[in-house]
Amino acid sequence: MSNYSTLQLHTKNEYMTLKLTKGLFFTLLSISLSFQLAAQRDFSKVEIKTEKLSDNIYVLFGSGGNIGICAGEDGVIMIDDQYAPLSEKIEAAIAEISEHPVKYLLNTHWHGDHTGGNEHFGSKGATIIAHDNVRARLSKEQTMKAFNRTVPAAPTSAWPIITFSEKMSLYANGEDLMVIHVHNAHTDGDSFIYFPKSNVLHMGDTYFNGRFPFIDLSSGGTIDGIINAVNTALFIVDEDTKIIPGHGAVSNKKELMAYRDTLLGVRTKVKKAVDKGLSIENIKAAGFLEGLDDWGSGFINGERFLDILYADFSR
Repeated sequence: MSNYSTLQLHTKNEYMTLKLTKGLFFTLLSISLSFQLAAQRDFSKVEIKTEKLSDNIYVLFGSGGNIGICAGEDGVIMIDDQYAPLSEKIEAAIAEISEHPVKYLLNTHWHGDHTGGNEHFGSKGATIIAHDNVRARLSKEQTMKAFNRTVPAAPTSAWPIITFSEKMSLYANGEDLMVIHVHNAHTDGDSFIYFPKSNVLHMGDTYFNGRFPFIDLSSGGTIDGIINAVNTALFIVDEDTKIIPGHGAVSNKKELMAYRDTLLGVRTKVKKAVDKGLSIENIKAAGFLEGLDDWGSGFINGERFLDILYADFSR
């Protein structure tokens, strides 16, 4: 590796058991079923589409989290890799961009729609890099209590072999990459990857463009962490920055600000309602999501998002 720094930090994670209402239980159960359906999806019909963002930065869309690509003479730098069955299609799409193989693979967090291809690309020689907590979660069985779902440990070849605690740098293809950890946002292991020269920022699943985000409470995620992460991104970007969200179309500072303001507005209303002792049924009937019908087009609809916030504030 040309230049990199690694930092080690031992943190204590505390997990709390949630007491779920009947309605919340069945909503989360339906999310669990959605995960199972994703596992049974026919990936043969998925098409990998490529969008060029700068001279050497691209984004790949397929099924799962958006993939960032930095191509150059030093080899391909890849950010996230979607589901395992798509690895060969993704590899073919990268071959249309560069004749070089994937040299470095960065994971923005541990979820399978962003790390499913780790084993494939790791076995081809890619050096996998991620936050300390990503390796910790991939290397052990994970119980996602809210979904009543157990995720087995990933194969050893899928684990990151370089980890960091707060930030690190990577110098390749004429870019000075900044890899920045943001605390307890979508999960406890989220990272941004910023390319200052090209002015491109990959935010992973801290940003769901134009839709309600999924906050993985059982993996250390919080709504306040999501909002703080977005504020950090807004400090980094300018009006010309191209922002790659974890899900959705390539975005910009104006759209990211609108995302932050919307989340903050809903968060404030739900927090006040929970503090007053209102039930989840009362919160859903209060009209907190008025005007946000389009935001429910993704994996998390409005009711599910309110369920997550209610559970977050009720811990």
